[in-house]
Amino acid sequence: MTTPKLLNRLTFRQLQVFRAVYDQHSYSRAAEALGLTQPAVSAQIRQLEQALGQPLFKYAGRTLHLLPAADALAASTRSIFGQVSRLQMTLSDMAGTLNGELNLAAVSTAQYVVPHLLARFRAHYPDIVVRLRVCSRRQALERLAERRDDLVIMARVPEGDELTFMPILESELVPVVWPGHPLLEAEHPTLEDFARHYVLMREPGSGVRSAFEEQAAEQDVWLPHAIELGSNEAVKQGVMAQLGVAVLPRLAVRLEIEAGLLVPLALPGFPLRHAWCTVHPRDHFPTPVTELFLRFVREHLAELHEHFAAPPTPLPSHGVDCLPMTVY
Repeated sequence: MTTPKLLNRLTFRQLQVFRAVYDQHSYSRAAEALGLTQPAVSAQIRQLEQALGQPLFKYAGRTLHLLPAADALAASTRSIFGQVSRLQMTLSDMAGTLNGELNLAAVSTAQYVVPHLLARFRAHYPDIVVRLRVCSRRQALERLAERRDDLVIMARVPEGDELTFMPILESELVPVVWPGHPLLEAEHPTLEDFARHYVLMREPGSGVRSAFEEQAAEQDVWLPHAIELGSNEAVKQGVMAQLGVAVLPRLAVRLEIEAGLLVPLALPGFPLRHAWCTVHPRDHFPTPVTELFLRFVREHLAELHEHFAAPPTPLPSHGVDCLPMTVY
C-alpha cells in the first residue's frame, strides 16, 4: 500500500494554525490565540496551501473569506483533533489521571450559575484546565457562529436545527424596585404603571432587555423613559440607588431581595421564564473533556435546582480545598 502524498506533507502544527485561522476568521486573532506572530501564521498557511494544492482563504478588503477547500479541511481537522483528544484522554485515564482543556463562554446572566458548576467539576477533575469568558448575548452568538468555544451557556437559544442544546436551569426575570417605592402601595400595578418611571436597561441586543421589550410589546406598552447601563450589576446598583426601576434575573438579585435592599414587584405577565442551556453547533463535535463536562452537568442538575430554588445559603462543601495541586 502506498502512503498518501498528504501524509508526508502535512504537519499537526499546520493543522493547528489552520484551525485557529478558520475559527477566528482572522490571521491576527489566530496569531494572538496561538502566541505566534502574524507572519508565522501566514507562513504556516502558505505551506499548508502548497501541500494541498488548493487556496484556503481569501481576503476581500479587511474581511477573510473561507474557500471551499477550507470547509473540507475543517471537517477533517475536527475529526483528526477529536481522535487525538480521545487518545489523550484514554492515555490519561490509563495513567490514573484525566486532563485536558474546557473552554466555555457564558452570557452575563449565567455568571451567577456557572461558577457553582465549575467548582464541583474541578473538584472531581482537578487536572482539567477550565477557561470561562463572560460576554454579552451578541458576543455569545458571534462566538457560537465562529466556533470559538467548546460550549456556550445562554438562555433564549436561537431557533434552528443547526444547534444542539441542553437546558440546565430555569432563568426567571422579575421586576424590581427599591423599598418604599410608590408602586409597592398600588393595589394592582401594571406594566404600564411600571413604564412611567425611569426604566434601567442593558444595551440593545441584551437577552434580558430583548425579553423585557418583547413582553412590553405583547402588552402594548411603550418604554419611553429608558436609561441604558452597561451591565446587570450596574442596573442592580442603579435600582438600589433609586435611579430607576428594572427587570433583572432573579438569581442576580436574590441576595439583595433577601437582605431587603430590593423588592420584587408583582406585575401581570411576570416573571418571564427561560432556561439557561449549554449550546454548541450540531456539526462541532464535543471533545472528550466537553462530553465529560456535559455528563457531569446532567448528573448534578437535581443538586443545582435544589440549591437555587431554596433561600440563599452556602452550597454544601465538596470536600476539596481551592488550592493548586502543586505549590511553588
